[in-house]
Parts: sequence; structure tokens; C-alpha cells
Amino acid sequence: MSRRTLKPPSWLPIDLYILALIGTVVLAALLPASGRAADVAGGASTGAVALLFFLYGARLSTGEALDGLRHWRLHLTVLICTFVAFPLLGLASKGLVPYVLTPQLQAGFLFLCLVPSTIQSSIAFTSMARGNVPAAICAGSFSSIAGIFLTPLLAALLLGGTGGGFSADSLLKIVLQLLVPFIAGQLTRRWISGFLVRHKKVLGYVDRGSILLVVYTAFSEGMVAGVWHQVTPARLGALLAAESVLLALMLSLTWYGSKRLGFDRRDRIAIQFAGSKKSLAAGLPMASVLFGAQASLAVLPLMLFHQMQLMVCAVIAKRRSQDGEPDQDGEPDEDREPGQDSGPGQEQGQGQDQASEDQLPSAAGRG
Repeated sequence: MSRRTLKPPSWLPIDLYILALIGTVVLAALLPASGRAADVAGGASTGAVALLFFLYGARLSTGEALDGLRHWRLHLTVLICTFVAFPLLGLASKGLVPYVLTPQLQAGFLFLCLVPSTIQSSIAFTSMARGNVPAAICAGSFSSIAGIFLTPLLAALLLGGTGGGFSADSLLKIVLQLLVPFIAGQLTRRWISGFLVRHKKVLGYVDRGSILLVVYTAFSEGMVAGVWHQVTPARLGALLAAESVLLALMLSLTWYGSKRLGFDRRDRIAIQFAGSKKSLAAGLPMASVLFGAQASLAVLPLMLFHQMQLMVCAVIAKRRSQDGEPDQDGEPDEDREPGQDSGPGQEQGQGQDQASEDQLPSAAGRG
């Protein structure tokens, strides 16, 4: 008789990497790096961020993204949701200060609205819901490429002094730690892509370990500076409530807004999942560069939002796959067999497995 193991419900994805991140935060709270150790950790964190974005650039296929230009209306819609609608809602959160959110938490809330969308989990949930998977792949790729340039610029513009502003020092950090490694990865992709594929599993651990180091360094700086005394249980609950409203608004906007724009059901599914999600793997290292000692509070809203979006989108994707809502042509979508492909080369049964890969993905910045 085979041994049975306890597993969480299929509709409730537990992000195991979030547990590792929480453990790292606890470690930083109990044993923060200070003095010489903080200098060593800071240097290692800087190198880790550069490595992450080099691997990000080396793995990201711009050719595949450009192949999807024929569906430009969908990709433009996702980009507008990610880099216009989200930031506008983030700016509106200033009205929550100081009664609901502290200025530092509001800056983190705004920052999460500026980071790019995910790739792997958007694909996974689109596949589960029987949507347009090839469109989700291209939309996620476009968002990730744009985010490398737009997220730091939007953060500098909208966060002002909190995010470092347009100072020469902050811009130099962005160029050296984010843009240069990313471009170097893109330029060397043709020669090292085979190596990356052969060692995908090992490099996945490098990605995750690098991000844990970035989180440990950021939270250690926060502990030494005493910023965590500003977060009370009431403030944390208020932050979760604000993020719940944010996610609900974006899920509604992407679903019903895309319908008003004339997209069919499969495209609407891709728009909803690609346009309402945020990448933890891209946002964490960016925050360490942009916020410095304040990065620990800046990444807290993003970490919470990441887990929330996985749980909610898993439920929605399952319902979308079963509700059989008629498409634009009047034919019920449920006529497609559950095992039938939703797009070229994409199998429906792989959706939940792909979602688990995004817990943080092996390719930094994809999740």
C-alpha cells in the first residue's frame, strides 16, 4: 500500500517559497546583519541583484515576444493595465495616509503597483481557464521587458524622495545593477542559452538563494534602523484589506473592460490573468536598489499581494474552466473537451503544475 501524504487543496496553492521568505524575515529579525557583517551582506546582495538580472536577460526570449506583435491590441491592453491602471490606483492610495496606511507602507503599496506582470503563473492560470495561452506568453514577456525600464523610471517619478528620486546616485544604481546586467544577458543569450537550459534546476536554486539573500539584507537593514516598530497588527490588517480591494478592482477591470473592448472569451482570460498580477521575483531585487534601508517595508506589500493573487486566481481559473460562458460567437466555451489544447503546444492539464513553478520561478523576474 502506498503511503498517503497530506496535500493542500488543488484550488488553494500554498506558496512554499513564501514560507522560505517568511523564515528569512524571521532570521533577519532575530539575527540581523550589522557592522562588518552588514557590509559583507550588502556587497553580496548587490552582486546577487546583478546576477539575477543577467540571468533574467539571458533567459527572456525577445524573439518570441516579437512574434506575437500581430495581437498588438491585447498586449497593449495588458501593458496599460500594468503600467497605467495599477499605478493610478497606487497613487489613489495616498488618500489612505495616515489613517489606514503609514507613509512607508503606502510607498510599498505604490511600488507593487509599478512592477511588471508575471509570465509563468499568467500562463498557468490562462491554461487552467482554457484561455489564449500563446497570447498570455507574449503579454507576460512584453510586460517583463517593459518593466526592466519602466518600473525604475516610474518609481523614481512617482515615489519621489521615498524611492530615491531622480538623483544621480539612484540612476547610476539602476543602470549598473539592473539595466547593464539585463542587456548583457540579452547579448550573450545566443551563446549561453543551452547551458541555462541544461542546468535549469541548479540555476533555479541560485535564483531563489539570491532573492533570499536580498530579502535578508533588506530586512536586516530595516531591523537595525528600527523601521519595523512602525508596523502594528492593525496596520498590517489594513494593508491586507487595501490589497484585497486593489486585486478585486484589477480583476474586474481586466475582465469586464476587455469585454467592452470587444475581445473574445479566450483573450479576456489571458488579459485578466496577465493584467492583474505582479511579479515578486522582479520586484524584490528592484526594491533593494531603489529603497535601500527602507526596502524591508517596501517589499512587504508585494510579498503579501503575491500570495493573495495566487490563491484568488487559482479559484477564478478553476471556475472559468467550468462555467462554460458563451464566447463572442454565441457558442458555449464548454464545448471544448477538458483535455483539448487552448493554444499551440499548450496542454490544459499542466496549468496547476506551472502555477507551482511560479512560487518563485526558476527564471528570476518571471514570477
